[in-house]
This record gives sequence, structure tokens and C-alpha cells, in this order.
Amino acid sequence: MILKRFFNRSQAPERRCYEAIVAAARHPAFYAQWGVADTLDGRFDMVALHTYLVLDRLKGVEPAFRQDLVDEFFRDMDRSLRELGVGDISVGKKVRKMAEVFYGRIAAYDAALAGEGDGLVPVIARNVFPDDPAPAGATLLAAYLKDQRGHLAAQGSGAIAGGQVTFKEPTP
Repeated sequence: MILKRFFNRSQAPERRCYEAIVAAARHPAFYAQWGVADTLDGRFDMVALHTYLVLDRLKGVEPAFRQDLVDEFFRDMDRSLRELGVGDISVGKKVRKMAEVFYGRIAAYDAALAGEGDGLVPVIARNVFPDDPAPAGATLLAAYLKDQRGHLAAQGSGAIAGGQVTFKEPTP
């Protein structure tokens, strides 16, 4: 059984999906042109936003895959913190804080897209651009998020849960 883990080359669907999320979140346009901070926090926010998009697309379907994807997200956060040298004792606390932030983002994006609250641009500005009083990138990112929702809606939920998800290129 243990040897199967070492020699099995196929990745779990949630891992393939998560890798597509991270690749989309690391697109250079977000950082070089739209003003997202190329820092740990900025990268976390972009991965969280793209993870939200997939979770939002699969809302009401594929509950096991949605949970597996969230678990993969937090396994990666744990792994990243350890690679950065965060001590074992602190990792759990930091991941717990990341979970609070992540679920807060999800609630804020859901409310904004449902027409509740301030709207999507201020939510993105507050979460992704906290140090910029008037970020131009917030408008671009809000339009991108809405466009991606449409793009993901055209993809089958079974395909996404099978690890096959695509994202459109960000265009200004």
C-alpha cells in the first residue's frame, strides 16, 4: 500500500485542480499590471480568489470534491509555511488564521455577488489591496472574477471534479 503512493504517478483530481488554480493565480499580469502585491499575502489572496471561483462553480454539486479541494488548499498552506521555516508549534496557529481569512473572503465574495453589502469592487479593494486607498486593480479584478464565473459555468462540474479546470487569461 505504501509503495503504491511512491510509484503511482497519477495525481488526485483535487491536486490537479489546485495546481491549475495556483497557476492561474500566479499569472504575472495580476502583479505587474494590476497592482496585486507580489508578497505572501498577495499570492494567498489570489489563490483564495481562484479557489473561491471553483468552489462557487461547484456549489450545490460535488460536495466531496469541494471539501477535498479545500483540504488540498490548506495542505499547501501548511507545506508552504513549513518551507518558509515556520516552526511546528506555530504552523497550526498560522493555518487556523489563514482559514479564518479564507472563509471570511468566501463570505464577502458571496455577499457581494449576491448584491448584498458594498459591492464587489470595494470588497476586492479591502481584501486584495488593503494598503491602497484607491486601487485601479480592484475594478479589473472584479471584472475578471465575474468573467471567470461565466467561463467556469461553461465547464462541466464532473470535469472540474475530475481535475480538469481552465481559467481565462486576465486581460486589462
